[in-house]
Amino acid sequence: MKYKLSRVLSTFVLITGCANVGAAEIFWTDWLGSDTDPSTGFESSGTITTNTSVINVTYTNANGISFYQSSGGTDYWQNARSGRNAANSPYTSAEVDNIPTGTDIIALRYAGNQTLVFSEAIANPVFSYVSLNGNGYAFDQDFDILSVGGVDGNSSGYWGSGTSFKETVDVGNGVLEYRLLGTGEPHGTLQFKGAFDTVTWRSLSNENWNGFTVGVVGTAAEVFPNDIPAPGVLLLMGLGFAGVRLARKTK
Repeated sequence: MKYKLSRVLSTFVLITGCANVGAAEIFWTDWLGSDTDPSTGFESSGTITTNTSVINVTYTNANGISFYQSSGGTDYWQNARSGRNAANSPYTSAEVDNIPTGTDIIALRYAGNQTLVFSEAIANPVFSYVSLNGNGYAFDQDFDILSVGGVDGNSSGYWGSGTSFKETVDVGNGVLEYRLLGTGEPHGTLQFKGAFDTVTWRSLSNENWNGFTVGVVGTAAEVFPNDIPAPGVLLLMGLGFAGVRLARKTK
């Protein structure tokens, strides 16, 4: 149900053409505590504090991870030689003003599915990644690559630099995967456009390790205050889409 709601909200924002996609301060996740999954998998939680709301974030990965930093540790978000310099960071761009906060990171090592769930709809989430060396991510939503270390004047990331690119793959029955791939030691940031309460992706191979964190421009209510339809409007939209499909079938 969450995934379906996310797709409806995203479609509505794209139809209206009113999404705010300009440069913005990003509210990054403050990852908290430790692994709460008693099995071999991993589950963690965090919070995102925006101007008007505190959003709870839950991350789950049934295959487990490499390590988790929620308090202290090495700052893998710094540049290769110049520390935390936002002017040429691999993680900042015309759309993203600030580097991921602190040292918080989730480091991955196994192929398989994983999910982020937000307690309320969020807008234009950004996803920053460290050392995507020999791996790739396949997302269920389209994305734009905003910045990459060692490209367009950006500093290299903590482990060096490389290339990043997107590949769209039809995995059958019209279902598309949007794959983040690269060469060398890619560090960078991508962004999903629209309103979401769930993001799901798949690590394509075992590689120890590559890491990530996630941030948002704001809640959907903050960023799209005039674009999020009321429940009655959602119903009308659903009926309208159903009518379009029926009309096509009867032609």
